[in-house]
Amino acid sequence: MTSTSNSLEHRFKNQRDAFWGGVREGAAAPATVLFAGMVGFGAMGKTNGLDIWFTTFTSFFMFALPGQVVLLEMVITGSAAIAIALAVTLTATRFITMTVTLFPQLHSKHRNRSLYTSVHLLAMTAWAISMREFPRIESEHRKSYFIGLGLLCWMISIPGTILGYYLAGMVPTPVTLGLIFINPLFFLLTFTEVKPWINRIGICLGCIFGPFFYLLNKDSSLLVTGLVAGTIAYYVDRKILRKRPGLIG
Repeated sequence: MTSTSNSLEHRFKNQRDAFWGGVREGAAAPATVLFAGMVGFGAMGKTNGLDIWFTTFTSFFMFALPGQVVLLEMVITGSAAIAIALAVTLTATRFITMTVTLFPQLHSKHRNRSLYTSVHLLAMTAWAISMREFPRIESEHRKSYFIGLGLLCWMISIPGTILGYYLAGMVPTPVTLGLIFINPLFFLLTFTEVKPWINRIGICLGCIFGPFFYLLNKDSSLLVTGLVAGTIAYYVDRKILRKRPGLIG
């Protein structure tokens, strides 16, 4: 047995150890970054006249900062309920690919109905870190690791939102908006460490095409950028990288 397989086999002693391993991972930079983003969101809710219950409940029940920002903006502008529901649903379509790429990596005994209670913990940060760490974690301990990581991130979002709500007005608006974008930036930086090159290619193409499509139509720019950049990255991966040994990883 190689040294790599030995380290993989003994990284965690049991499920409890894996759970606390996820908590420790989340307690470092991920929780701090997510907390800062939720502080910015809470302040955004207060400055736009929404009450603390509505603002905080979005963090508790949605736990998806991009969708929460879209919800907030459309409520503020008085959009119809059906339009709000469709827009928020559209922002959540990213969870489809996140789910089908992450959960199949769990041990077969954990791929059951209990995942329905775990999927709420799936967010950009927890997904990116899990995708990075799962190859180094034995499969039977991956679910416990993910729950520890995701649970901490979810729990930290509530006090972050409340704190931001009460700090509103004490922090300049540019700083508030900057706090919201810390989380997506951290996600991108974490995702660049995920092994397959297709991820890095997709991110780079998104940075290139994003400003261009925004100038064409800002309302559809995010969706079109993801579609175009992701399609090109997929094509490059299938037609070029996978035919050249050593370039996939």
